[in-house]
Amino acid sequence: MRTVICRRLGPVDELEIVEREEPDPRPGQAVVAVRAAGISFVESLFVQGLYQVKPPLPFHPGTIAAGVVAAVGEGVGPELVGRRVLGRVQGAWSTAAVAEASQLLPLPDEIDFDVAASMVESYCTALYGLMRRDTVEPGERVLVLGAGGSVGLAMIDVARYQGAEVVAAASSEEKLAAARHAGAVELLDSRDADAVAGLRGDGGDGVDIVVDPVGGTLASTALRVLRPFGRYHVVGFASGDIPSLPANRVLLRNRSVIGVDWGDFMRGDPDGDRALMLELISLVASGALRPPPPTPYPLDEIAKALRSFSERAVVGRLVVNP
Repeated sequence: MRTVICRRLGPVDELEIVEREEPDPRPGQAVVAVRAAGISFVESLFVQGLYQVKPPLPFHPGTIAAGVVAAVGEGVGPELVGRRVLGRVQGAWSTAAVAEASQLLPLPDEIDFDVAASMVESYCTALYGLMRRDTVEPGERVLVLGAGGSVGLAMIDVARYQGAEVVAAASSEEKLAAARHAGAVELLDSRDADAVAGLRGDGGDGVDIVVDPVGGTLASTALRVLRPFGRYHVVGFASGDIPSLPANRVLLRNRSVIGVDWGDFMRGDPDGDRALMLELISLVASGALRPPPPTPYPLDEIAKALRSFSERAVVGRLVVNP
């Protein structure tokens, strides 16, 4: 098997692709022949040592894979072999990876391997934010910042599915085009703070929800366009700048600030997270949600894929095809 290994935290070009023996599953485990593995912004930070959690070295990166079960360990039903699955694995950026069998979910034929591997992080975040931490009512107006990124596009799709009117703010024509394709009905250039502020001026009446996976200087402007009883979803800080939201603007119009941390939920409530993932798979298989096809990279170009995050060149999601 071929697998990516990180021997020290640093530049992504220092990641190595090495040959290893095929893994043997232990009791309760399964070996997955990986067809596609997700690549995320967080994982790009992880291998560079820029994330708050530092893994013990060396380690094999990648956590989400879609593929076919190749072998099972003791205590796992042999009928699982040959099944299409999606789930968390150890070292997903590999031709084969080991998973706890309980972490694998059945993957319907209606969902492509690339789409499956790419949708988990962004769509689970969107479902958790808009269908667990909050509930979007039909007809509500939702402003999505960072709308051309993976989380932003997923938020647009989930809000559209719930009957919302979505306003998308992004930093390039390509990203805005992707947002429109996902279901946004109004597009704004996020580099122009006046355009976002204009959601309240010149006849605009603001929005009910702001979804912010970006942070940075636009946050304060976006908070001001919330209607009374509006909700501001703090999802992440892709800009690298953690904003300070003025508490008086939260107080004066009875607004709410809602933290959306799917990762914490996933770790703290595994059963709830499994139910969330099963709901996601069902909604995508039925066509209710429409994740866009990701950009695929071969295993040999994993460093190139990760560099695209720091170059702000990513529209939507990325996957590696081992």
